[in-house]
Amino acid sequence: MSDRLLPFDAALERLKALHPKSIDLSLDRMRRLCDALGNPERKLPPVVHVAGTNGKGSTVAFVRAIAEAAGLSVHTYTSPHLVRFAERVRLNGTLISDEHLAEVLDRVEAANAGEPITFFEVTTAAGLLAFAEAPADLLVLEVGLGGVLDATNVIDPPAVAVIAPVDLDHREFLGSTIEAVAGEKAGILKTGAPAVIGRQNPNAMAVLEARAARLGVRMSAMGTDFDAFAERGGMVFQGEDRLHDLPAPTLPGPHQIDNAGLAIAACLALNDARIDDAAIAEGVRSASWPGRLQRLTRGPLGARAQAAGAELILDGGHNPHAARALATALSDMDGRDRRPLVLIAGMLQTKDALAFFEALRRLKPEVLTVPFESDAAVPPKALAQSARMIGLKAEAAVGLEAALDAALAKHERPRVVICGSLYLVGEALALSQETWPS
Repeated sequence: MSDRLLPFDAALERLKALHPKSIDLSLDRMRRLCDALGNPERKLPPVVHVAGTNGKGSTVAFVRAIAEAAGLSVHTYTSPHLVRFAERVRLNGTLISDEHLAEVLDRVEAANAGEPITFFEVTTAAGLLAFAEAPADLLVLEVGLGGVLDATNVIDPPAVAVIAPVDLDHREFLGSTIEAVAGEKAGILKTGAPAVIGRQNPNAMAVLEARAARLGVRMSAMGTDFDAFAERGGMVFQGEDRLHDLPAPTLPGPHQIDNAGLAIAACLALNDARIDDAAIAEGVRSASWPGRLQRLTRGPLGARAQAAGAELILDGGHNPHAARALATALSDMDGRDRRPLVLIAGMLQTKDALAFFEALRRLKPEVLTVPFESDAAVPPKALAQSARMIGLKAEAAVGLEAALDAALAKHERPRVVICGSLYLVGEALALSQETWPS
C-alpha cells in the first residue's frame, strides 16, 4: 500500500500529518470517524469485498468489467494509486473529480476534528462517503492491507467476500508465516456472506476453511468448486453446473486466467440475472488494470522504446509470488518472440529482493537498478548487489531514462521490464499526462 503523493495531489499532504504512522492497524479510529460522518459504511450498494496478497487488483478489474458489461453501475475502491490519488475512487465507472474529492475530504477532515487517524483511514472514509451518496448497483471494494483490521472492514457483511491467493508479504504487519497472513485475510469473511476463494497454498486454505466453518460461511474454492484454464487460445470457466467457453483475458500473463476465473465466480455468486454469458465474455475481454504487465508505447519512455524497436513493459509486482507470475509471463513471451531481457528494477526495503530476483533468475536477465521517490527505497547499488548474489549481471543506473537508454544502447530490440515496485511503475507513468491511468 502506497501513500505517495505527487504534486497534483498536494492538497492531501496535510492529512498525512494526522497520525505519526502511515500504517497502524486498528478499526477503533475508523469506527469513530464513520460514526461522526453518519455511518456511510451502512449506506452502500451491495459490496464485493476483495482481499488477498496477489491478484486482488486484477480481480477487482475483472469484476468491474463483467458487471459493467451486464449493465450494472459500479463503484470501485482500489489502492495504491499509480500517479494520482483519484485513481483509487471510481464512481459509476469514472474517476472521482478533483473537486468532488476535495469536497468529501474536507467533510471527513472536519468530522475527524483533529483526532489521530491514518492517511489510509481518512481517505477510505472519504471513499465510503462518496460511494454512499452516489447511487449504484455494486461497489467493488479492495482491502488495503490484511483484512481483520483493514479500514475497509468496517462495512456490514458484503454481498460476496473474495480472497485472492495468499502469500508472504508485509510481514512486519501481517506475520511471518503463511498461516498468520491467511488469518488476517480471513478477517473479511462474515456470517451471511458467501465467500469465493482463489487458488491457495494448502496451509493458507486450511486457515480460510476453518474460519469459514466457524462463521457458517458458504465457501466456494477455485480448484474444488470451480476452476479456470486456458484452452485453444481462449479460456474455459468451469462452474458447478456448466462450462463457459470464453475469450482470453485482455490482461496479459497466464496468471490472469485464474484472476478472471475468481472474478467470474464472484460475479455469479451475486445471483444477478443480468450477469449472463455475454457479459462475462465481454468483461473478460475488456478489463483494464494499469501497471501490471502493461506495454508502454507512449510518453517519453514508450517513444524511446518504440523508436528502437524494443518492447517496454511495466509490472508493479513486488513479492516472490508476483515475481514468479512475471517470470512465467516473460517466458511465454520469449517463446513467441525471443529478445534480450533487461530488468529496470527498484524495490522497497521491506520486500524480499533476493527471492524476487531468484524467481526471475532462470530467464538470465540483465538488471539495471534505479532510485525512486521513497524514503524506504533500496539504494540502487545495494539492490544491484542483491541481484548479483543470485547470479545475475547487474549494475546501478542514475534513473529510469538513463537505464532505458543504457538498455537500448547495449541490446538490439530488447524486452525491457520496469519492475519491482508500484512506486517505480507510477513514476514511469507520471512522466507524461498521456500515460496517466484514467
